[in-house]
Amino acid sequence: MHRREDALRYHREGRPGKIELAWTKPVASQLDLSLAYSPGVADPCREIFADPDQVDTYTARRNLVAVVTNGTAVLGLGDIGPRAAKPVMEGKAVLFKRFADIDVFDLELDEKDPERVVQIVRSLEPTFGGINLEDIRAPDCFYIERALREQMQIPVFHDDQHGTAIISAAALLNACELQEKHIDEVRVTCVGAGAAATSCMQMWVRMGVPTANITMVDIHGVVHDGRDDLDEFRAAFARPSADPRRTLAEAVVDADVLIGLSAGGIVTPEMLKTMAPRPIVFALANPDPEIAYPDAVAARPDAVVATGRSDFPNQVNNVLGFPYIFRGALDVRARAIDEEMKLAAAHAIAALARAEVPEDVLRAYGHKRLKFGPEYIIPKPFDSRVLFWVAPAVAEAALRSGVARDSIDIEDYRNRLYRQLSPARRVLWNITEAAKSSPCRIVYPEGDHENIIRAARRVADANIAQPILLGVPERILSRARAAGISLDGVSLVDPRRDLRLERYAHHYWERRCRKGVTQEESVREMQRFRTSFGMMMVEVGDADGIVAGARQDYPATIRPALRIIGTRPDVRKACGMYMVITKTRVTFLADTTINIDPDAQTLAEIARLAAERVRELGIEPRVAMLSFSNFGDAPHPASRKVAEATALVKKCCPELMIDGEMQANVAMDPQERKRYPFSDLRGPANVLVFPNLDAGNAAYKLLAVAGGADVIGPMLLGMNKPVNVLQQGATVDAIVHMTAITVTQAQRGKNNNDAR
Repeated sequence: MHRREDALRYHREGRPGKIELAWTKPVASQLDLSLAYSPGVADPCREIFADPDQVDTYTARRNLVAVVTNGTAVLGLGDIGPRAAKPVMEGKAVLFKRFADIDVFDLELDEKDPERVVQIVRSLEPTFGGINLEDIRAPDCFYIERALREQMQIPVFHDDQHGTAIISAAALLNACELQEKHIDEVRVTCVGAGAAATSCMQMWVRMGVPTANITMVDIHGVVHDGRDDLDEFRAAFARPSADPRRTLAEAVVDADVLIGLSAGGIVTPEMLKTMAPRPIVFALANPDPEIAYPDAVAARPDAVVATGRSDFPNQVNNVLGFPYIFRGALDVRARAIDEEMKLAAAHAIAALARAEVPEDVLRAYGHKRLKFGPEYIIPKPFDSRVLFWVAPAVAEAALRSGVARDSIDIEDYRNRLYRQLSPARRVLWNITEAAKSSPCRIVYPEGDHENIIRAARRVADANIAQPILLGVPERILSRARAAGISLDGVSLVDPRRDLRLERYAHHYWERRCRKGVTQEESVREMQRFRTSFGMMMVEVGDADGIVAGARQDYPATIRPALRIIGTRPDVRKACGMYMVITKTRVTFLADTTINIDPDAQTLAEIARLAAERVRELGIEPRVAMLSFSNFGDAPHPASRKVAEATALVKKCCPELMIDGEMQANVAMDPQERKRYPFSDLRGPANVLVFPNLDAGNAAYKLLAVAGGADVIGPMLLGMNKPVNVLQQGATVDAIVHMTAITVTQAQRGKNNNDAR
């Protein structure tokens, strides 16, 4: 669930929209420009003129897809026109890039005549390696795709038709196996007769479902050959007029499978009760299924149920298909996406759901166990394995069917895709999904800060956390109203009037009475300083974690944290770590906030704590201990300190990949490290431990202002309970991310306590 204003702000703030272009070659000097443009560009132009096929060698065309619409059937919004459709097409472009590293131009055409659309798109073939048609009304979309496939020598794919068809076919294969039904015998009722429904049935027929076993129902009732309003595509599934069934309720009786691609709420529990034993129910209307998942399961406990929603098992989501189908097609320069390639994608997706689920996927979805069964018949949309399962299957099918221009070794290709996977692509999503699996109570001392209010609303709506805002409730509510935000479901606590004040003050006095703090001062501390009150909520168990610092300096948050919550028994000193996420990697920087000039023992502890947290986030740490020296080539007490710290960590954590002392370029670039073949580090380091606060603080701030990266933090390491600090003026996104991180820390703390 989202709030309208959040969605509008997301799209308009900063650079409007969601996508931008970037160059991929150096353009720093006059020489670079002379190669990029005139006169150097003439040479590849001549090569392409002599051999047009070389356009894919010398330009970005091979990895460039056009997402094309005329805005006549936009995701539940209908005919809203090409301009209003542009945010959706930009979103599709983001998904292509995010999941399969495919570049996209979104093209919104101000043209409804199918013939003109065909002419326009066909003329773009020199520019693009593939065409993804999107949100074009039926039956126009059928004619347009068919004509373009006949007239173009690049893949043309209408995702509204084939995406759902492929994913639902994979789900059907597995559901039939679980329900002990033969696909060539099942009786299917299809609720809906639009582009997606018709394509699903065409795909299912190719998978083995007999056409005679399919009953299609549209807004006018059962589709039968006595009707005079059928186009050629629906007519292919028309029942004989002699079939007496005319209503949806009649069509559902004794059906083995019900698939809905129509409108929410039109299927009743009573209808499901008339289906055959062990039925299969795919209610795929979005955002509201034809029948809600809980209602379907309650009506038919023996059913396998899928929806299009992410908050229930078995989400049929097109993102499992189109990015990887195009990836495979582009990588063999296919002339088309043919039926064999679609079938291969469906079988690969089905097979992946039957494979053992790795730890990173389980962690992302908050499951201790995820196994092929009634609640897991298709992979999760963010399962990173889909790339190297589906794309090679599609590429191999293209080679077999003869539509591929290039021949590749499929196993080498699969391994290359596997190596290209980066945890940076999904690390924040994984953290957020893990938080959603068991939301915890998170307290925000700066409860009247507008960004905190917005973030609290967002984390509550997304079920990431149960937010608690500290402050004067009247002031918080006033600021929320001014921002157009409802705080329903968000707890408001006024420390000055809270009934727990005296208890908290007494706890604080017991901790600090031998540090010169009186009982009266303890009461004032809890009344006046919301950060202290919030820390005490966490300490006594009235909250599970705290996120603070949106408008106060770092020491103002750290001091009460150390005084009230303190460090773990096995930790001498706390430290701070930032997470830096770019398009290709995630890197952790420590210590960036607390220890000014750590000794060797403290540096070793920083490295150990950083590696521990990185591993908890689902990433295997590769730790580099940074210095101005490389393995003793510049002897100095400062570099010897780093070498000593490295030795200490290796002794206490022999399983940890760590090395030093080394310079940052040697840490990040394995080629630079070839001069030191004895190094224990393999691949680029993803945890950088700085020798002092000057270096660490300067490094993260340079990265933050340089752009091109998300800088999340600082995360506090070594604390006894979950405490995290925001940068002053933190954005809503940064607060939400930090909240999710804090929740996952709290979850681990609870799990560890339960284990004990």
